[in-house]
Amino acid sequence: MTAGSTLTNGTTAEHELAALQREHGRPLFALLLRLCDGDRQRAEDLVQETLVRAWQHPEALRADDFDSVRPWLMTVARRLAIDARRARQARPPEVGDAVLENARVISDHAERAAAMLDVRQAVKTLTPQHREVLVLVYFQGASVAEAAATLGIPTGTVKSRAYYALRALRRVLPGYAADLR
Repeated sequence: MTAGSTLTNGTTAEHELAALQREHGRPLFALLLRLCDGDRQRAEDLVQETLVRAWQHPEALRADDFDSVRPWLMTVARRLAIDARRARQARPPEVGDAVLENARVISDHAERAAAMLDVRQAVKTLTPQHREVLVLVYFQGASVAEAAATLGIPTGTVKSRAYYALRALRRVLPGYAADLR
């Protein structure tokens, strides 16, 4: 049944393989379907691979040590399924187009750097009083009370300057308006 076997008639090997498929194909497929978590395509591929192994090892099929070749076929199929699972786990998971379409887009370093430059340029257009409040409250993380104490002005003035500074930035940076809310 192999390329180097003593069978001279190619159709004999094909008939034996077809007989194996008819007799043991369904049980092999049922086993492999369970081992492949219901993936029919993978189970069918593994059934074919099992039958190829049987074709490559006719000595195992003709051994007089057992009544049926089914246990040998089931063992080969199970080992092929285990090898296939290990191979899938060793490489990154495959993703379909639908998964990629719904994947969240993460901005890269270049976009972030460009946005930082835009914001810095926009902050330079603010009045010094508005810039001081914005830097303290938003960039350095100070509370309104801390910013008021640092600048020596009332908390209401800090809130007012922060409001008008953000409003001015929204006008200068229209594409970033959603980020400034």
